Amino acid sequence: MDEEKQQGIGVSAVRAMRLSSRSPALVLTAALAALLCFQITTRTVYPIWADRARESFESDFPPDAGSCSGFYGRITARKTVMSITDFGGVGDGETSNTEVFRKAVRHMKQFEYDGGSQLNVPEGKWLTGSFNLTSNFTLFLEQGAVILGSQDPKEWPIIEPLPSYGRGRERLGGRHISLIHGDGLSDVVITGENGTVDGQGKMWWDLWWNRTLEHTRGHLVELMNSRNILISNLTFRNSPFWTVHPIYCSNVVIRNMTILAPLNAPNTDGIDADSSTNVCIEDCYIESGDDLVAVKSGWDQYGIKMARPSSNIIVRRVSGTTPTCSGIGIGSEMSGGISNVTIEDLHIWNSAAGVRMKTDVGRGGYITNITIRNVIMERVKVPIKFSKGSNDHPDEGWDRTAIPIVKGVRIIDVVSLNSTKAPQLLGIENAPFSEICLRNVTLLGLKQSSSSAGSWHCEFVSGFAQDVFPLPCSELLQKDASWCS
Repeated sequence: MDEEKQQGIGVSAVRAMRLSSRSPALVLTAALAALLCFQITTRTVYPIWADRARESFESDFPPDAGSCSGFYGRITARKTVMSITDFGGVGDGETSNTEVFRKAVRHMKQFEYDGGSQLNVPEGKWLTGSFNLTSNFTLFLEQGAVILGSQDPKEWPIIEPLPSYGRGRERLGGRHISLIHGDGLSDVVITGENGTVDGQGKMWWDLWWNRTLEHTRGHLVELMNSRNILISNLTFRNSPFWTVHPIYCSNVVIRNMTILAPLNAPNTDGIDADSSTNVCIEDCYIESGDDLVAVKSGWDQYGIKMARPSSNIIVRRVSGTTPTCSGIGIGSEMSGGISNVTIEDLHIWNSAAGVRMKTDVGRGGYITNITIRNVIMERVKVPIKFSKGSNDHPDEGWDRTAIPIVKGVRIIDVVSLNSTKAPQLLGIENAPFSEICLRNVTLLGLKQSSSSAGSWHCEFVSGFAQDVFPLPCSELLQKDASWCS
Protein backbone atom coordinates (compact mmCIF):
# COMPACT_ATOMS: atom_id res chain seq x y z
CA MET A 1 0.00 0.00 0.00
CA ASP A 2 1.61 3.29 -0.99
CA GLU A 3 1.90 6.24 1.34
CA GLU A 4 -0.67 8.37 -0.49
CA LYS A 5 -3.27 5.64 0.01
CA GLN A 6 -2.32 5.28 3.67
CA GLN A 7 -2.77 8.99 4.22
CA GLY A 8 -6.04 8.81 2.28
CA ILE A 9 -7.37 6.29 4.76
CA GLY A 10 -6.95 8.80 7.57
CA VAL A 11 -8.56 11.73 5.74
CA SER A 12 -11.55 9.72 4.55
CA ALA A 13 -12.05 8.08 7.92
CA VAL A 14 -12.09 11.41 9.71
CA ARG A 15 -14.65 12.73 7.26
CA ALA A 16 -16.80 9.67 7.89
CA MET A 17 -16.57 9.98 11.64
CA ARG A 18 -17.58 13.60 11.65
CA LEU A 19 -20.96 12.45 10.42
CA SER A 20 -21.46 10.47 13.62
CA SER A 21 -23.91 12.96 15.06
CA ARG A 22 -26.23 12.28 12.11
CA SER A 23 -28.03 9.10 11.14
CA PRO A 24 -26.37 5.68 11.67
CA ALA A 25 -27.16 4.75 8.08
CA LEU A 26 -25.22 7.76 6.83
CA VAL A 27 -22.33 6.87 9.12
CA LEU A 28 -22.18 3.35 7.70
CA THR A 29 -22.29 4.63 4.11
CA ALA A 30 -19.51 7.15 4.75
CA ALA A 31 -17.33 4.65 6.60
CA LEU A 32 -17.66 2.09 3.83
CA ALA A 33 -16.79 4.74 1.28
CA ALA A 34 -13.69 5.55 3.27
CA LEU A 35 -12.62 1.93 3.18
CA LEU A 36 -13.41 1.42 -0.49
CA CYS A 37 -11.19 4.30 -1.53
CA PHE A 38 -8.15 2.10 -1.01
CA GLN A 39 -7.34 -1.55 -1.54
CA ILE A 40 -7.09 -3.55 1.65
CA THR A 41 -4.17 -5.95 1.59
CA THR A 42 -2.69 -8.39 4.03
CA ARG A 43 0.80 -7.28 3.04
CA THR A 44 2.34 -3.85 2.89
CA VAL A 45 5.21 -3.08 0.56
CA TYR A 46 7.37 -0.18 1.62
CA PRO A 47 9.80 1.80 -0.50
CA ILE A 48 13.50 1.55 0.17
CA TRP A 49 14.26 4.92 1.68
CA ALA A 50 18.04 5.02 1.48
CA ASP A 51 20.57 4.43 -1.24
CA ARG A 52 22.01 1.13 -0.08
CA ALA A 53 25.42 0.47 -1.52
CA ARG A 54 26.54 -2.86 -0.15
CA GLU A 55 29.95 -1.45 0.72
CA SER A 56 28.64 1.28 3.01
CA PHE A 57 26.08 4.03 2.89
CA GLU A 58 25.45 7.53 4.08
CA SER A 59 22.03 9.15 3.97
CA ASP A 60 19.64 11.55 5.57
CA PHE A 61 16.12 10.36 6.18
CA PRO A 62 13.79 11.70 3.50
CA PRO A 63 12.25 15.06 4.40
CA ASP A 64 8.84 14.18 5.79
CA ALA A 65 6.92 16.27 8.28
CA GLY A 66 4.93 13.15 9.16
CA SER A 67 8.00 11.19 10.26
CA CYS A 68 9.58 10.93 13.70
CA SER A 69 12.75 9.34 12.30
CA GLY A 70 14.72 12.39 13.39
CA PHE A 71 14.96 10.74 16.80
CA TYR A 72 17.90 8.86 15.30
CA GLY A 73 19.20 11.45 12.83
CA ARG A 74 21.75 10.96 10.11
CA ILE A 75 23.14 7.61 8.97
CA THR A 76 26.85 7.94 8.37
CA ALA A 77 29.13 5.75 6.30
CA ARG A 78 31.21 3.33 8.34
CA LYS A 79 34.94 3.43 7.74
CA THR A 80 35.47 -0.33 7.94
CA VAL A 81 33.19 -2.64 5.94
CA MET A 82 33.51 -6.42 5.98
CA SER A 83 31.41 -9.46 5.12
CA ILE A 84 30.54 -12.38 7.35
CA THR A 85 32.29 -14.53 4.73
CA ASP A 86 35.56 -12.77 5.61
CA PHE A 87 35.36 -14.57 8.95
CA GLY A 88 34.55 -17.99 7.49
CA GLY A 89 30.76 -17.79 7.46
CA VAL A 90 28.87 -20.45 5.52
CA GLY A 91 25.37 -19.61 4.31
CA ASP A 92 24.00 -23.08 3.63
CA GLY A 93 21.34 -23.07 6.36
CA GLU A 94 22.95 -26.02 8.14
CA THR A 95 26.44 -24.97 9.23
CA SER A 96 26.51 -23.15 12.57
CA ASN A 97 27.88 -19.62 12.30
CA THR A 98 27.54 -18.76 15.98
CA GLU A 99 31.25 -18.38 16.64
CA VAL A 100 31.68 -16.68 13.28
CA PHE A 101 29.23 -13.89 14.13
CA ARG A 102 30.71 -13.50 17.61
CA LYS A 103 34.22 -13.36 16.22
CA ALA A 104 33.21 -10.83 13.57
CA VAL A 105 31.68 -8.43 16.10
CA ARG A 106 34.66 -8.79 18.46
CA HIS A 107 36.93 -7.85 15.56
CA MET A 108 34.81 -4.85 14.61
CA LYS A 109 34.63 -3.55 18.15
CA GLN A 110 38.15 -2.15 17.70
CA PHE A 111 36.75 0.36 15.18
CA GLU A 112 34.16 1.86 17.57
CA TYR A 113 36.17 5.07 17.82
CA ASP A 114 37.88 4.84 14.46
CA GLY A 115 35.12 5.55 11.97
CA GLY A 116 32.82 2.70 12.98
CA SER A 117 32.20 -0.56 11.14
CA GLN A 118 29.65 -2.42 9.04
CA LEU A 119 29.15 -6.17 8.83
CA ASN A 120 27.44 -7.31 5.63
CA VAL A 121 25.48 -10.54 5.45
CA PRO A 122 25.13 -11.65 1.80
CA GLU A 123 22.48 -13.79 0.17
CA GLY A 124 22.17 -17.20 1.85
CA LYS A 125 20.87 -18.83 5.01
CA TRP A 126 23.11 -18.11 7.97
CA LEU A 127 22.37 -20.35 10.97
CA THR A 128 23.53 -18.88 14.27
CA GLY A 129 22.98 -18.73 17.99
CA SER A 130 22.89 -15.48 19.94
CA PHE A 131 25.48 -12.78 19.32
CA ASN A 132 26.10 -9.29 20.68
CA LEU A 133 26.50 -6.08 18.71
CA THR A 134 28.91 -3.23 19.33
CA SER A 135 28.77 0.58 19.11
CA ASN A 136 29.09 2.71 15.97
CA PHE A 137 28.14 -0.38 14.05
CA THR A 138 25.82 -1.43 11.21
CA LEU A 139 24.51 -4.94 10.66
CA PHE A 140 23.46 -4.98 6.98
CA LEU A 141 21.45 -7.84 5.46
CA GLU A 142 21.70 -7.88 1.69
CA GLN A 143 18.81 -8.97 -0.51
CA GLY A 144 18.20 -12.68 -0.04
CA ALA A 145 20.10 -12.85 3.25
CA VAL A 146 18.39 -14.85 6.01
CA ILE A 147 19.75 -15.14 9.55
CA LEU A 148 18.30 -18.29 11.16
CA GLY A 149 18.09 -18.74 14.91
CA SER A 150 19.78 -21.87 16.24
CA GLN A 151 17.59 -24.75 17.39
CA ASP A 152 20.00 -25.52 20.22
CA PRO A 153 18.85 -23.76 23.43
CA LYS A 154 22.47 -23.80 24.67
CA GLU A 155 23.27 -21.32 21.93
CA TRP A 156 20.87 -18.86 23.59
CA PRO A 157 22.76 -18.41 26.91
CA ILE A 158 21.06 -17.54 30.21
CA ILE A 159 21.55 -13.95 31.40
CA GLU A 160 20.42 -12.00 34.46
CA PRO A 161 16.78 -10.92 34.72
CA LEU A 162 15.94 -7.34 33.92
CA PRO A 163 16.10 -5.23 37.10
CA SER A 164 12.70 -3.63 36.38
CA TYR A 165 11.14 -7.13 36.23
CA GLY A 166 13.06 -8.83 39.03
CA ARG A 167 12.88 -12.24 37.38
CA GLY A 168 12.26 -13.74 33.98
CA ARG A 169 8.90 -12.67 32.61
CA GLU A 170 7.77 -16.31 32.30
CA ARG A 171 9.95 -18.23 34.75
CA LEU A 172 11.80 -17.40 37.96
CA GLY A 173 15.49 -16.60 37.71
CA GLY A 174 17.39 -15.66 34.58
CA ARG A 175 16.29 -15.61 30.96
CA HIS A 176 17.61 -16.60 27.57
CA ILE A 177 19.47 -13.82 25.80
CA SER A 178 17.99 -12.52 22.55
CA LEU A 179 19.23 -13.75 19.18
CA ILE A 180 20.64 -10.30 18.37
CA HIS A 181 21.59 -8.46 21.54
CA GLY A 182 23.30 -5.32 22.74
CA ASP A 183 23.90 -3.62 26.09
CA GLY A 184 25.35 -0.17 26.76
CA LEU A 185 25.77 0.74 23.09
CA SER A 186 25.59 3.92 21.04
CA ASP A 187 24.80 4.37 17.34
CA VAL A 188 23.65 0.94 16.22
CA VAL A 189 21.93 0.27 12.89
CA ILE A 190 20.24 -2.99 11.88
CA THR A 191 19.08 -2.63 8.29
CA GLY A 192 19.41 -3.93 4.76
CA GLU A 193 17.72 -4.71 1.47
CA ASN A 194 14.71 -6.43 3.03
CA GLY A 195 16.76 -9.32 4.33
CA THR A 196 15.23 -11.56 6.99
CA VAL A 197 15.95 -12.55 10.58
CA ASP A 198 14.04 -15.76 11.37
CA GLY A 199 14.10 -16.88 15.00
CA GLN A 200 12.70 -20.34 14.12
CA GLY A 201 10.61 -20.00 17.24
CA LYS A 202 8.48 -23.14 17.00
CA MET A 203 10.83 -25.07 19.26
CA TRP A 204 10.34 -22.41 21.95
CA TRP A 205 6.59 -22.17 21.46
CA ASP A 206 6.31 -25.95 21.90
CA LEU A 207 8.26 -25.75 25.17
CA TRP A 208 5.82 -23.09 26.34
CA TRP A 209 2.73 -25.01 25.26
CA ASN A 210 4.07 -28.25 26.79
CA ARG A 211 4.91 -26.47 30.07
CA THR A 212 8.51 -27.68 29.85
CA LEU A 213 10.12 -24.24 29.51
CA GLU A 214 12.89 -23.87 32.09
CA HIS A 215 13.79 -20.22 31.54
CA THR A 216 12.03 -17.26 29.94
CA ARG A 217 12.32 -17.33 26.17
CA GLY A 218 14.67 -14.92 24.40
CA HIS A 219 13.58 -12.06 22.18
CA LEU A 220 14.56 -11.84 18.53
CA VAL A 221 16.27 -8.45 19.04
CA GLU A 222 16.86 -6.75 22.38
CA LEU A 223 18.90 -3.62 23.01
CA MET A 224 19.46 -2.45 26.58
CA ASN A 225 20.88 0.75 28.08
CA SER A 226 21.60 2.04 24.59
CA ARG A 227 21.02 5.18 22.56
CA ASN A 228 20.74 6.18 18.90
CA ILE A 229 19.30 2.96 17.51
CA LEU A 230 17.87 2.41 14.03
CA ILE A 231 16.11 -0.78 12.89
CA SER A 232 14.70 -0.60 9.37
CA ASN A 233 13.85 -2.26 6.06
CA LEU A 234 13.97 -5.87 7.18
CA THR A 235 11.61 -8.75 7.81
CA PHE A 236 11.62 -10.30 11.28
CA ARG A 237 9.92 -13.69 11.60
CA ASN A 238 9.09 -16.34 14.17
CA SER A 239 10.53 -14.77 17.30
CA PRO A 240 10.62 -17.13 20.29
CA PHE A 241 9.12 -14.38 22.50
CA TRP A 242 8.69 -10.60 22.02
CA THR A 243 10.19 -9.65 18.67
CA VAL A 244 11.83 -6.21 19.11
CA HIS A 245 12.50 -5.06 22.68
CA PRO A 246 14.32 -1.79 23.34
CA ILE A 247 14.62 -1.38 27.11
CA TYR A 248 16.29 1.43 29.08
CA CYS A 249 17.06 3.04 25.71
CA SER A 250 16.71 6.48 24.16
CA ASN A 251 16.45 7.81 20.62
CA VAL A 252 15.20 4.64 18.98
CA VAL A 253 13.74 4.49 15.45
CA ILE A 254 11.98 1.35 14.14
CA ARG A 255 10.56 1.92 10.68
CA ASN A 256 9.66 0.19 7.42
CA MET A 257 9.63 -3.21 9.10
CA THR A 258 7.62 -6.35 8.39
CA ILE A 259 7.18 -8.48 11.52
CA LEU A 260 5.52 -11.88 11.19
CA ALA A 261 4.63 -14.78 13.46
CA PRO A 262 1.92 -17.44 13.32
CA LEU A 263 -1.25 -15.99 14.77
CA ASN A 264 -1.30 -18.64 17.50
CA ALA A 265 2.38 -18.26 18.46
CA PRO A 266 2.38 -17.34 22.18
CA ASN A 267 3.61 -13.91 23.31
CA THR A 268 5.16 -12.97 19.99
CA ASP A 269 4.59 -9.22 20.43
CA GLY A 270 5.74 -7.19 17.46
CA ILE A 271 7.48 -4.20 19.09
CA ASP A 272 7.60 -3.52 22.85
CA ALA A 273 9.06 -0.14 23.88
CA ASP A 274 10.01 -0.64 27.52
CA SER A 275 11.32 1.98 29.98
CA SER A 276 12.60 3.96 27.01
CA THR A 277 12.35 7.56 25.81
CA ASN A 278 12.20 9.18 22.38
CA VAL A 279 11.01 6.10 20.50
CA CYS A 280 9.68 6.30 16.93
CA ILE A 281 7.76 3.34 15.44
CA GLU A 282 6.39 3.99 11.97
CA ASP A 283 5.42 2.40 8.66
CA CYS A 284 5.38 -1.19 9.92
CA TYR A 285 3.26 -4.22 9.04
CA ILE A 286 2.81 -6.76 11.85
CA GLU A 287 1.11 -10.15 12.23
CA SER A 288 1.54 -11.73 15.63
CA GLY A 289 0.15 -13.92 18.38
CA ASP A 290 0.12 -11.00 20.83
CA ASP A 291 0.07 -7.19 20.81
CA LEU A 292 1.28 -5.60 17.58
CA VAL A 293 2.87 -2.71 19.50
CA ALA A 294 3.06 -2.33 23.28
CA VAL A 295 4.45 0.27 25.66
CA LYS A 296 5.74 -1.00 29.00
CA SER A 297 7.87 0.17 31.96
CA GLY A 298 8.52 -2.55 34.51
CA TRP A 299 6.66 -5.01 36.68
CA ASP A 300 5.19 -4.19 40.09
CA GLN A 301 7.65 -3.48 42.92
CA TYR A 302 10.68 -3.90 40.65
CA GLY A 303 9.43 -1.35 38.16
CA ILE A 304 8.40 1.03 40.94
CA LYS A 305 11.86 0.81 42.52
CA MET A 306 13.74 1.33 39.27
CA ALA A 307 11.42 4.17 38.20
CA ARG A 308 12.44 4.21 34.53
CA PRO A 309 9.40 5.53 32.65
CA SER A 310 8.53 5.21 28.99
CA SER A 311 7.96 8.67 27.54
CA ASN A 312 7.90 10.52 24.24
CA ILE A 313 6.74 7.51 22.24
CA ILE A 314 5.36 8.00 18.72
CA VAL A 315 3.64 5.20 16.77
CA ARG A 316 2.51 6.02 13.22
CA ARG A 317 1.16 4.15 10.22
CA VAL A 318 1.15 0.65 11.67
CA SER A 319 -1.13 -2.03 10.24
CA GLY A 320 -1.73 -5.66 11.06
CA THR A 321 -3.68 -8.37 12.80
CA THR A 322 -3.60 -10.34 16.06
CA PRO A 323 -6.54 -12.64 16.84
CA THR A 324 -5.69 -13.01 20.54
CA CYS A 325 -4.57 -9.54 21.64
CA SER A 326 -4.59 -5.88 20.66
CA GLY A 327 -3.30 -3.62 17.95
CA ILE A 328 -1.95 -1.21 20.54
CA GLY A 329 -1.35 -2.17 24.17
CA ILE A 330 -0.38 0.16 27.02
CA GLY A 331 0.91 -2.04 29.85
CA SER A 332 0.22 -4.24 31.58
CA GLU A 333 3.73 -3.86 32.99
CA MET A 334 3.77 -0.08 33.51
CA SER A 335 5.05 0.35 37.06
CA GLY A 336 7.79 2.82 36.13
CA GLY A 337 5.25 5.12 34.48
CA ILE A 338 4.15 5.85 30.91
CA SER A 339 3.58 9.36 29.57
CA ASN A 340 3.50 11.45 26.41
CA VAL A 341 2.52 8.77 23.92
CA THR A 342 1.09 9.59 20.49
CA ILE A 343 -0.41 6.79 18.38
CA GLU A 344 -1.95 7.62 15.02
CA ASP A 345 -2.91 6.34 11.57
CA LEU A 346 -3.52 2.69 12.42
CA HIS A 347 -5.29 -0.06 10.48
CA ILE A 348 -6.18 -3.13 12.54
CA TRP A 349 -8.28 -6.09 11.43
CA ASN A 350 -9.41 -9.56 12.58
CA SER A 351 -8.16 -8.88 16.09
CA ALA A 352 -9.33 -9.46 19.63
CA ALA A 353 -8.96 -5.80 20.61
CA GLY A 354 -8.04 -2.57 18.92
CA VAL A 355 -6.78 -0.20 21.61
CA ARG A 356 -6.15 -1.70 25.02
CA MET A 357 -4.87 -0.26 28.29
CA LYS A 358 -3.88 -2.80 30.93
CA THR A 359 -2.96 -2.24 34.56
CA ASP A 360 -3.91 -3.48 38.03
CA VAL A 361 -3.59 -3.08 41.77
CA GLY A 362 0.07 -3.58 42.68
CA ARG A 363 1.39 -1.94 39.54
CA GLY A 364 1.70 1.57 40.94
CA GLY A 365 3.13 4.01 38.42
CA TYR A 366 1.05 6.13 36.08
CA ILE A 367 -0.33 6.36 32.55
CA THR A 368 -0.78 9.99 31.48
CA ASN A 369 -1.06 12.13 28.37
CA ILE A 370 -1.89 9.41 25.84
CA THR A 371 -3.30 10.41 22.43
CA ILE A 372 -4.68 7.81 20.01
CA ARG A 373 -6.19 9.11 16.78
CA ASN A 374 -7.13 8.26 13.23
CA VAL A 375 -7.74 4.52 13.56
CA ILE A 376 -9.55 2.13 11.20
CA MET A 377 -10.63 -1.23 12.62
CA GLU A 378 -12.32 -4.11 10.81
CA ARG A 379 -13.76 -7.18 12.51
CA VAL A 380 -12.15 -6.25 15.82
CA LYS A 381 -14.04 -7.87 18.69
CA VAL A 382 -13.56 -5.14 21.33
CA PRO A 383 -12.48 -1.87 19.74
CA ILE A 384 -11.57 -0.06 22.99
CA LYS A 385 -10.70 -1.88 26.19
CA PHE A 386 -9.37 -0.62 29.52
CA SER A 387 -8.93 -3.50 31.91
CA LYS A 388 -7.36 -4.76 35.05
CA GLY A 389 -4.89 -7.62 34.81
CA SER A 390 -5.42 -11.18 35.92
CA ASN A 391 -3.65 -11.15 39.29
CA ASP A 392 -0.35 -11.25 37.40
CA HIS A 393 2.56 -10.47 39.73
CA PRO A 394 6.26 -11.40 39.77
CA ASP A 395 6.23 -12.83 43.32
CA GLU A 396 4.61 -12.36 46.70
CA GLY A 397 6.55 -9.15 47.37
CA TRP A 398 4.20 -6.91 45.41
CA ASP A 399 2.62 -3.97 47.21
CA ARG A 400 -1.13 -4.35 47.70
CA THR A 401 -1.43 -0.58 48.20
CA ALA A 402 0.35 0.40 44.96
CA ILE A 403 -2.46 1.85 42.87
CA PRO A 404 -1.76 3.10 39.34
CA ILE A 405 -2.84 6.57 38.22
CA VAL A 406 -4.50 6.75 34.80
CA LYS A 407 -5.33 10.28 33.65
CA GLY A 408 -5.52 12.10 30.35
CA VAL A 409 -6.27 9.56 27.61
CA ARG A 410 -7.59 10.96 24.30
CA ILE A 411 -9.12 8.69 21.66
CA ILE A 412 -10.05 10.69 18.57
CA ASP A 413 -11.25 9.94 15.03
CA VAL A 414 -11.93 6.20 15.11
CA VAL A 415 -14.06 4.00 12.87
CA SER A 416 -14.66 0.36 13.74
CA LEU A 417 -16.59 -1.87 11.33
CA ASN A 418 -18.20 -5.16 12.36
CA SER A 419 -17.35 -4.81 16.04
CA THR A 420 -18.85 -7.68 18.02
CA LYS A 421 -18.45 -6.46 21.61
CA ALA A 422 -18.95 -3.03 23.09
CA PRO A 423 -16.09 -1.03 24.60
CA GLN A 424 -15.03 -2.02 28.08
CA LEU A 425 -13.66 0.81 30.22
CA LEU A 426 -12.91 -0.73 33.60
CA GLY A 427 -10.92 1.33 36.06
CA ILE A 428 -9.88 0.46 39.59
CA GLU A 429 -12.03 0.99 42.67
CA ASN A 430 -10.87 3.97 44.75
CA ALA A 431 -8.57 4.97 41.88
CA PRO A 432 -10.81 5.73 38.90
CA PHE A 433 -9.34 6.46 35.50
CA SER A 434 -10.01 10.15 34.85
CA GLU A 435 -10.03 12.63 31.99
CA ILE A 436 -10.87 10.02 29.38
CA CYS A 437 -11.67 11.93 26.19
CA LEU A 438 -13.48 10.40 23.20
CA ARG A 439 -14.20 12.46 20.09
CA ASN A 440 -15.49 11.38 16.68
CA VAL A 441 -15.67 7.67 17.47
CA THR A 442 -18.00 5.47 15.40
CA LEU A 443 -18.43 1.80 16.28
CA LEU A 444 -20.61 -0.15 13.85
CA GLY A 445 -22.05 -3.61 14.34
CA LEU A 446 -22.63 -3.58 18.09
CA LYS A 447 -25.81 -5.11 19.40
CA GLN A 448 -28.08 -2.46 20.83
CA SER A 449 -29.37 -2.69 24.38
CA SER A 450 -32.73 -1.49 25.68
CA SER A 451 -30.95 1.35 27.49
CA SER A 452 -29.37 4.16 25.52
CA ALA A 453 -25.85 3.35 26.68
CA GLY A 454 -26.40 -0.22 27.71
CA SER A 455 -23.97 -1.65 25.21
CA TRP A 456 -20.98 0.01 26.89
CA HIS A 457 -19.44 -1.45 30.04
CA CYS A 458 -17.88 1.21 32.27
CA GLU A 459 -16.70 1.11 35.90
CA PHE A 460 -14.56 3.56 37.86
CA VAL A 461 -13.89 5.89 34.92
CA SER A 462 -14.81 9.49 34.19
CA GLY A 463 -14.51 11.68 31.15
CA PHE A 464 -16.10 13.35 28.18
CA ALA A 465 -17.42 12.11 24.84
CA GLN A 466 -18.48 14.04 21.77
CA ASP A 467 -19.75 12.69 18.44
CA VAL A 468 -19.59 9.11 19.66
CA PHE A 469 -21.83 6.37 18.26
CA PRO A 470 -23.40 4.46 19.85
CA LEU A 471 -23.98 6.74 22.81
CA PRO A 472 -21.38 5.91 25.50
CA CYS A 473 -21.91 5.24 29.18
CA SER A 474 -22.95 8.04 31.54
CA GLU A 475 -19.49 8.13 33.15
CA LEU A 476 -18.19 9.71 29.93
CA LEU A 477 -20.79 12.48 29.75
CA GLN A 478 -19.17 15.13 31.93
CA LYS A 479 -20.13 18.68 31.05
CA ASP A 480 -16.77 20.28 31.84
CA ALA A 481 -14.44 19.25 29.02
CA SER A 482 -11.85 22.00 28.90
CA TRP A 483 -9.13 19.37 29.12
CA CYS A 484 -10.53 17.35 26.19
CA SER A 485 -9.08 18.69 22.95
